[in-house]
Amino acid sequence: MKIVWRGFLIVVFVGLAFGLRSVAVAGVGVGARPLKGAEMLMDGSRKLLDEKWTYWEGPGFKSAPPIKWKVVEDPVDKGTVVKTDDPVAAGGKYGTADIVTKKAYRDFRLHVEFCVMNEGGNSGVYLQNRYEIQVMDGDKTSHGMGAVINESPSPYHLYKGLKKWNSYDIVFRAARFKEGKRIEKALVTMYFNGVKAHVNQAISQVWGGSRSGIDGGNDGGKGITDVPGGVKLQCEGHDVRYRNIWIKELNLKKAETEFKK
Repeated sequence: MKIVWRGFLIVVFVGLAFGLRSVAVAGVGVGARPLKGAEMLMDGSRKLLDEKWTYWEGPGFKSAPPIKWKVVEDPVDKGTVVKTDDPVAAGGKYGTADIVTKKAYRDFRLHVEFCVMNEGGNSGVYLQNRYEIQVMDGDKTSHGMGAVINESPSPYHLYKGLKKWNSYDIVFRAARFKEGKRIEKALVTMYFNGVKAHVNQAISQVWGGSRSGIDGGNDGGKGITDVPGGVKLQCEGHDVRYRNIWIKELNLKKAETEFKK
């Protein structure tokens, strides 16, 4: 019994030393339930899709309400999920059929689960309909999976792969302004599948042009404005599926986005 107990203590110690960062924060990882005070944005139902989301009618918009994205069977677990399926986006035509929350946000904590069904599958999670966290199978560059697009390296090693559920857990702090001028850049800390991937990553601009999101057409994406924005999901004609998306509004006075344990 003593030997078994000692072995158990060794295992616990190793876990504490090397693995706790993936489990020490509540509400993180695939299957995480909404925190107290959080708002459910997508539960895989048509009802919530229509209630919480709308098309982003940006300069490249080509679709028309109601939302054409499909509610389909979960490819892994029981239940239904939402599929990025709108014919106008076929061939990678981004900005033609993206959906965005009807509500706009400033600082928040966000949980998103996604499943890429095919090789090269491409979508994206946009914070404030400005800053993209990339969803792209096969891309390990700063434009690739899990990257704060063009601002950070891709933590591709944390990606579980095709036809498996992956999760982003994000604390986001909006840019700060004084007398109409940006004095602090937006910041993001993110866990990818329960492992910390980005810490207080500053975001300098909107990438991808005017069809990408709010302020994308302002000074080449560098003209960030003091306007809140919704959470946006990108449709690029690929089969990417989403479920269990929830958000909790925050008020982050300090320029810091670490998760509260």
